[in-house]
Amino acid sequence: MFDKILIANRGEIALRVIRACREMGIASVAVHSTADADAMHVRMADESVCIGPPSSAQSYLSMPALISACEITGAQAIHPGYGFLSENAGFVQMLEDHGITFIGPRAEHIRIMGDKITAKDTMKALGVPCVPGSDGGVGDVEEAMRVAAQIGYPVIIKATAGGGGRGMKVAQDEASLEVAFRTARAEAKAAFGNPDVYIEKYLQRPRHIEIQVFGDGKGRAVHLGERDCSLQRRHQKVLEEAPGPAITAEQRERIGRVCADAVAKIGYAGAGTIEFLFEDGEFYFIEMNTRLQVEHPVTEAIFGVDLVRQQIRVAAGLPMEFHQEDLVINGHSIEVRINAEKVPNFAPCPGKITQYHAPGGLGVRMDSALYQGYSIPPYYDSLIGKLIVHGRDRNEALARLSRALGELIVDGVDTTVPLFRDLLAEPDIQSGNYSIHWLERWLAQHYA
Repeated sequence: MFDKILIANRGEIALRVIRACREMGIASVAVHSTADADAMHVRMADESVCIGPPSSAQSYLSMPALISACEITGAQAIHPGYGFLSENAGFVQMLEDHGITFIGPRAEHIRIMGDKITAKDTMKALGVPCVPGSDGGVGDVEEAMRVAAQIGYPVIIKATAGGGGRGMKVAQDEASLEVAFRTARAEAKAAFGNPDVYIEKYLQRPRHIEIQVFGDGKGRAVHLGERDCSLQRRHQKVLEEAPGPAITAEQRERIGRVCADAVAKIGYAGAGTIEFLFEDGEFYFIEMNTRLQVEHPVTEAIFGVDLVRQQIRVAAGLPMEFHQEDLVINGHSIEVRINAEKVPNFAPCPGKITQYHAPGGLGVRMDSALYQGYSIPPYYDSLIGKLIVHGRDRNEALARLSRALGELIVDGVDTTVPLFRDLLAEPDIQSGNYSIHWLERWLAQHYA
């Protein structure tokens, strides 16, 4: 087992990893930019190292700075959290060259899943169901029209190196395809330095379902059910819950087994999430995230496992502490992402926290790096906390979420808390009857 782990991240996820390390008796090292000198993860860690100025490119994304921090502190491993360098195969290779363990999958698996066309081809070969679409990249408008005619409209054009909704355009018919195709390529080039795109069938009312998988890197893997992440704004998740309200036990077992078998065959190590669109009882693969997800706490709540602890164990060469038959769902869990943003335009709202009170009580977990007097810097993501609730069933979880939102106090900045209070009053949310398009339409009507 490692004696010391460096956390190459900030905010609530850095705190999350520090807590797991402390429970395991492992010393933790926090890194921070000059803008984060007073951050909670810096205060909570056993050691801290400043790695650069506020710009992420010169601090949290600086590979040489992170490796130097490991060498200075004697950290044997790096946990990347999510975002930043968590899915950068070059970083993993650089760590390996310096004798530092990356707490996550191997570089080859990050590379395979980082390119959406390669990922789709790989998953298809492993027996994972995929959305009908082009066999690879689509080079020009004429080819795009041929593919669209074969699979039928509407279609969606996606950047092969995409993420976060960038480089994605929908064409409802042939007349709109050319503009959508050229726009997607231009966005992909600007956002990722790679203009390559591919085409898929655009589903009308799908849900976004993701399967949590975990492998030991030696050919054994399990699944930990699904999370429903369908409530999204501009392709960014807003609320997640587990288990999915529209998934049956038979469907869960079927797709879970397919996913676990797939990652076992490639010798995948650690946590991963296989994401699907789900419509009319069928699952269609869209991508795999080779890291811990923001929404991992809802899975931890219903299965009673610590996914970060398991990541650390597997990276250290130890076995997972459970088998598939040990993983039994207990109750229902919901997470809402609390952002420092002003509703309804969702503009970032950095500033000083004048008062903060975290909700508590049975079945309530607040993952946040906030404290009274803390100044949220303007340089990073606006996520400032995750409120997670767990109940015996979905109705109890919803009631608990409503109660916890009422207890939460974050003064000094605007947050998305009012959005969730409004959403909980909606019959579709109460019943779980929503798709990936529901929130965008609701926002357009509610805040018109």
